[in-house]
Amino acid sequence: MKFLLTNKIRYAIYLVILNNEGGEIKLLSKDVDQIKKGILKILVLKLLSGGKKYGYELLVEMDQKSNSFFKVKEGTLYPILYKLEDNGFVVSKWEIPSDRKKAKKYYFITPEGKQELDELIAFWDTLTVNVWNVLKEKNNEK
Repeated sequence: MKFLLTNKIRYAIYLVILNNEGGEIKLLSKDVDQIKKGILKILVLKLLSGGKKYGYELLVEMDQKSNSFFKVKEGTLYPILYKLEDNGFVVSKWEIPSDRKKAKKYYFITPEGKQELDELIAFWDTLTVNVWNVLKEKNNEK
């Protein structure tokens, strides 16, 4: 199982750890935004694992299930969906809903996407345990 962290996410985690060790660096708004963006892939795959959804539906469900912590804009979501599609983790299909006349582009998770989701969840579990181990540790002054 391979886990890839972007340099920006590594940097944000580093800032959290450094701050916990008594450093003067605080997480900036852009750091928080970058951490959230890094998490969106797993959230989108998780939401799609429950069945097909169109873009706006994903935005609303993510907002509701996260108690408005993840208020994602369309301009953020669609590039993630396109990248997931390019990587074979989701497929899309235009469909006309039974209650509408206008077609909507629905996204479906693929078997590869389900495997990726399982790996990301395993990574998330490992990441959160280990980051928490560092954060909860008391500062030892010498």
